[in-house]
Amino acid sequence: MGQPVAVTTKPSPTPGRARFELNRSLTGMGHERFASRDEARAGTPAAELARRLFDAGGVRAVHVFGSMVTVDLASGTSPDRLVPVIEHLYQYWKPGMQPPSEAELMAQAPKSEAPAAPAAGGGDASANPDLAKIPAALLARSQAALAKARAKKG
Repeated sequence: MGQPVAVTTKPSPTPGRARFELNRSLTGMGHERFASRDEARAGTPAAELARRLFDAGGVRAVHVFGSMVTVDLASGTSPDRLVPVIEHLYQYWKPGMQPPSEAELMAQAPKSEAPAAPAAGGGDASANPDLAKIPAALLARSQAALAKARAKKG
């Protein structure tokens, strides 16, 4: 699942440089340059693509401007091997993957240290098992807002 990125390889007049034109903008109107994987720390789509390209190997630098990606290649590296990396940038689900069970997802969720707040109907989390699924801080904030609204209403 996700959206594949359409990639067109464009010729570059500079030897050792590959240009890729995408069907979507990764940076808007800005430029992003990465000379190494360590420089690609930001949480932007361009930084994520740069990390993946560096991980694929044979990449010396990455420059992203809008929908154009320019890659400086190490000698002997073919730009064709980088096309699938770009195409799958937004693919978060691939055929053959098994979805995690509810228990596995709940085990990954951070545990809240705040005690559970009483339910809006006067009960607590033990009386309503659905309340146990709501983070305690969110539940307390919601119940405080509800109490404030009821007090204002009269």
